[in-house]
Amino acid sequence: MTLKSKKIEEEVLSLPVQDRMELIDRLIESLNLPGDPEIDRLWAEEAERRLSELKTGPATSIPGKKVFSTIKASFQ
Repeated sequence: MTLKSKKIEEEVLSLPVQDRMELIDRLIESLNLPGDPEIDRLWAEEAERRLSELKTGPATSIPGKKVFSTIKASFQ
């Protein structure tokens, strides 16, 4: 790793968790990797299954604020 990369790494690791997560998403998108239709199909099926469970009752939702506050608390 270059000196410049190490400096960037130090700066990134000092960012708040949410900022680091957003940066990770941007970096992954920047790789421009080809998609896998089978994986996309399986994720779509999983999303449909989860939505169905939310609508019919076996699963319940948790408010986003509660989820993120729990995550944030685990990093402090």
